[in-house]
Amino acid sequence: MMKHWTLDQVMEEDSFYRRNLINCLSGYKSLNLIGTKNAEGVTNLAPFSQVFHIGAAPPLVGILFRPHTVKRDTLENILQTGFFTLNHVIPTFFKEAHWTAANWEGSEFEGTGLIEEFKHGFYAPFVKSSPVQLGCSLVETQTLQVNQTVLLIANVDHIFVEEIGLRSDGSLDLNTLETVTVSGLDEYHVGEKLGRLAYPKPGILPAKF
Repeated sequence: MMKHWTLDQVMEEDSFYRRNLINCLSGYKSLNLIGTKNAEGVTNLAPFSQVFHIGAAPPLVGILFRPHTVKRDTLENILQTGFFTLNHVIPTFFKEAHWTAANWEGSEFEGTGLIEEFKHGFYAPFVKSSPVQLGCSLVETQTLQVNQTVLLIANVDHIFVEEIGLRSDGSLDLNTLETVTVSGLDEYHVGEKLGRLAYPKPGILPAKF
Protein backbone atom coordinates (compact mmCIF):
# COMPACT_ATOMS: atom_id res chain seq x y z
CA MET A 1 0.00 0.00 0.00
CA MET A 2 1.40 3.39 -1.01
CA LYS A 3 1.26 6.47 1.17
CA HIS A 4 0.01 9.55 -0.72
CA TRP A 5 0.41 13.26 -0.02
CA THR A 6 -0.88 16.23 -1.95
CA LEU A 7 1.26 19.38 -1.90
CA ASP A 8 -1.02 20.90 0.74
CA GLN A 9 -0.73 17.80 2.90
CA VAL A 10 3.07 17.76 2.63
CA MET A 11 3.19 21.39 3.71
CA GLU A 12 1.07 20.55 6.76
CA GLU A 13 3.57 17.94 7.99
CA ASP A 14 5.98 18.68 10.83
CA SER A 15 8.95 20.60 9.35
CA PHE A 16 11.50 17.98 10.48
CA TYR A 17 9.44 15.15 8.96
CA ARG A 18 8.90 17.13 5.74
CA ARG A 19 12.61 17.94 5.42
CA ASN A 20 13.58 14.27 5.77
CA LEU A 21 10.92 13.13 3.31
CA ILE A 22 11.68 15.65 0.58
CA ASN A 23 15.44 15.16 0.85
CA CYS A 24 15.00 11.43 0.15
CA LEU A 25 12.66 11.72 -2.84
CA SER A 26 15.36 12.03 -5.51
CA GLY A 27 16.96 8.76 -4.36
CA TYR A 28 20.68 8.22 -4.05
CA LYS A 29 22.77 11.36 -4.55
CA SER A 30 26.42 11.95 -5.29
CA LEU A 31 28.56 12.88 -2.29
CA ASN A 32 31.54 15.19 -2.46
CA LEU A 33 33.67 16.99 0.07
CA ILE A 34 34.25 20.55 -1.17
CA GLY A 35 37.60 21.97 -0.16
CA THR A 36 38.18 25.73 -0.11
CA LYS A 37 40.62 28.26 1.32
CA ASN A 38 39.80 31.87 2.13
CA ALA A 39 41.97 34.87 1.31
CA GLU A 40 43.53 34.69 4.78
CA GLY A 41 44.70 31.12 4.14
CA VAL A 42 42.22 29.28 6.39
CA THR A 43 41.05 26.03 4.80
CA ASN A 44 37.48 24.74 4.89
CA LEU A 45 35.86 21.39 4.11
CA ALA A 46 32.16 20.56 3.82
CA PRO A 47 29.98 17.71 2.46
CA PHE A 48 27.71 18.40 -0.51
CA SER A 49 25.17 16.18 -2.25
CA GLN A 50 23.95 18.76 -4.79
CA VAL A 51 26.81 18.45 -7.29
CA PHE A 52 25.98 17.53 -10.88
CA HIS A 53 27.37 17.32 -14.42
CA ILE A 54 26.60 20.24 -16.75
CA GLY A 55 28.85 19.67 -19.78
CA ALA A 56 31.89 17.83 -21.12
CA ALA A 57 33.34 20.27 -23.66
CA PRO A 58 34.41 22.23 -21.72
CA PRO A 59 34.01 20.13 -18.55
CA LEU A 60 31.55 21.94 -16.28
CA VAL A 61 29.94 21.05 -12.96
CA GLY A 62 27.09 22.68 -11.10
CA ILE A 63 26.45 22.98 -7.37
CA LEU A 64 23.30 24.14 -5.61
CA PHE A 65 23.71 26.11 -2.39
CA ARG A 66 20.98 26.96 0.06
CA PRO A 67 19.90 30.65 0.07
CA HIS A 68 22.77 32.96 0.93
CA THR A 69 20.88 34.55 3.81
CA VAL A 70 23.34 33.43 6.50
CA LYS A 71 27.10 32.93 6.57
CA ARG A 72 28.07 30.05 4.27
CA ASP A 73 31.83 29.54 4.38
CA THR A 74 32.12 27.29 1.33
CA LEU A 75 30.15 29.57 -0.97
CA GLU A 76 31.79 32.72 0.38
CA ASN A 77 35.29 31.27 -0.01
CA ILE A 78 34.56 30.33 -3.64
CA LEU A 79 33.13 33.77 -4.41
CA GLN A 80 36.14 35.37 -2.72
CA THR A 81 38.91 33.30 -4.35
CA GLY A 82 37.31 31.62 -7.36
CA PHE A 83 38.61 28.12 -6.57
CA PHE A 84 37.51 24.91 -4.86
CA THR A 85 38.01 21.14 -5.00
CA LEU A 86 35.59 18.23 -5.24
CA ASN A 87 36.64 15.02 -3.50
CA HIS A 88 34.90 11.64 -3.53
CA VAL A 89 34.26 10.01 -0.14
CA ILE A 90 35.13 6.37 0.57
CA PRO A 91 34.12 4.06 3.46
CA THR A 92 37.34 4.59 5.42
CA PHE A 93 36.42 8.21 6.15
CA PHE A 94 32.66 8.61 5.60
CA LYS A 95 32.14 9.40 9.30
CA GLU A 96 34.77 12.12 9.18
CA ALA A 97 33.15 13.45 5.99
CA HIS A 98 29.81 13.74 7.79
CA TRP A 99 31.60 15.31 10.77
CA THR A 100 32.86 18.21 8.64
CA ALA A 101 29.30 19.57 8.68
CA ALA A 102 29.68 20.43 12.38
CA ASN A 103 30.17 24.08 13.35
CA TRP A 104 33.95 24.01 13.74
CA GLU A 105 35.82 27.11 14.93
CA GLY A 106 38.87 26.52 12.72
CA SER A 107 39.57 24.32 9.73
CA GLU A 108 37.50 21.17 9.35
CA PHE A 109 40.65 19.39 8.18
CA GLU A 110 42.25 19.97 11.55
CA GLY A 111 39.07 19.21 13.48
CA THR A 112 38.27 15.90 11.80
CA GLY A 113 41.77 14.62 11.10
CA LEU A 114 41.33 14.56 7.32
CA ILE A 115 44.56 15.54 5.58
CA GLU A 116 44.64 18.52 3.22
CA GLU A 117 46.74 18.19 0.10
CA PHE A 118 47.98 20.99 -2.16
CA LYS A 119 49.37 20.09 -5.58
CA HIS A 120 50.09 21.44 -9.05
CA GLY A 121 49.95 24.97 -7.67
CA PHE A 122 46.18 24.80 -7.23
CA TYR A 123 44.86 27.30 -4.68
CA ALA A 124 42.30 25.14 -2.86
CA PRO A 125 43.03 22.00 -0.80
CA PHE A 126 42.27 18.46 -1.90
CA VAL A 127 41.42 15.60 0.49
CA LYS A 128 44.52 13.42 0.44
CA SER A 129 42.80 10.04 0.81
CA SER A 130 40.11 10.68 -1.83
CA PRO A 131 40.43 8.49 -4.98
CA VAL A 132 38.77 11.08 -7.24
CA GLN A 133 39.78 14.74 -6.88
CA LEU A 134 38.74 17.68 -9.06
CA GLY A 135 40.22 21.17 -9.02
CA CYS A 136 37.55 23.65 -10.10
CA SER A 137 37.33 27.36 -10.89
CA LEU A 138 34.27 29.57 -10.71
CA VAL A 139 32.52 30.49 -13.98
CA GLU A 140 29.27 32.07 -12.84
CA THR A 141 26.53 32.05 -10.21
CA GLN A 142 22.77 32.49 -10.53
CA THR A 143 20.23 33.03 -7.77
CA LEU A 144 17.11 31.01 -8.58
CA GLN A 145 14.03 33.17 -8.21
CA VAL A 146 11.78 30.27 -7.19
CA ASN A 147 13.44 29.79 -3.77
CA GLN A 148 16.63 31.91 -3.71
CA THR A 149 18.97 28.93 -3.86
CA VAL A 150 22.30 29.71 -5.55
CA LEU A 151 23.41 27.79 -8.63
CA LEU A 152 27.18 27.86 -9.02
CA ILE A 153 28.81 26.73 -12.28
CA ALA A 154 32.51 25.89 -12.46
CA ASN A 155 35.18 24.66 -14.85
CA VAL A 156 36.98 21.43 -14.04
CA ASP A 157 40.63 22.47 -14.36
CA HIS A 158 42.34 19.41 -12.84
CA ILE A 159 41.28 15.76 -12.61
CA PHE A 160 43.05 13.21 -10.41
CA VAL A 161 41.80 9.60 -10.45
CA GLU A 162 43.27 6.45 -8.91
CA GLU A 163 44.19 4.39 -11.98
CA ILE A 164 42.68 1.19 -10.55
CA GLY A 165 39.23 2.69 -11.11
CA LEU A 166 39.84 4.20 -14.57
CA ARG A 167 38.55 2.14 -17.49
CA SER A 168 40.10 2.16 -20.97
CA ASP A 169 37.07 4.02 -22.38
CA GLY A 170 37.46 6.87 -19.87
CA SER A 171 34.58 5.83 -17.60
CA LEU A 172 35.11 5.28 -13.89
CA ASP A 173 34.47 2.04 -12.01
CA LEU A 174 32.94 3.57 -8.90
CA ASN A 175 32.55 0.14 -7.30
CA THR A 176 36.29 -0.43 -7.47
CA LEU A 177 36.96 3.09 -6.23
CA GLU A 178 34.45 2.48 -3.40
CA THR A 179 32.80 5.85 -3.92
CA VAL A 180 30.21 6.54 -1.22
CA THR A 181 26.78 7.96 -2.00
CA VAL A 182 24.15 9.49 0.27
CA SER A 183 20.37 9.45 0.64
CA GLY A 184 18.49 12.07 2.57
CA LEU A 185 20.70 14.06 4.91
CA ASP A 186 22.58 11.45 6.88
CA GLU A 187 22.42 7.92 5.40
CA TYR A 188 25.44 6.69 3.47
CA HIS A 189 25.77 3.84 0.96
CA VAL A 190 28.27 2.08 -1.28
CA GLY A 191 26.81 1.24 -4.69
CA GLU A 192 26.34 -2.31 -5.95
CA LYS A 193 27.00 -2.70 -9.66
CA LEU A 194 24.18 -4.35 -11.63
CA GLY A 195 26.02 -4.18 -14.96
CA ARG A 196 26.83 -1.91 -17.88
CA LEU A 197 24.32 -1.94 -20.71
CA ALA A 198 24.73 -1.56 -24.47
CA TYR A 199 23.54 1.55 -26.31
CA PRO A 200 19.70 1.44 -26.34
CA LYS A 201 17.91 0.82 -29.63
CA PRO A 202 14.16 0.38 -30.29
CA GLY A 203 12.95 -3.22 -30.23
CA ILE A 204 16.10 -4.68 -28.63
CA LEU A 205 16.43 -5.01 -24.88
CA PRO A 206 19.90 -3.66 -24.03
CA ALA A 207 22.40 -6.41 -23.25
CA LYS A 208 25.02 -6.39 -20.53
CA PHE A 209 28.69 -6.08 -21.38
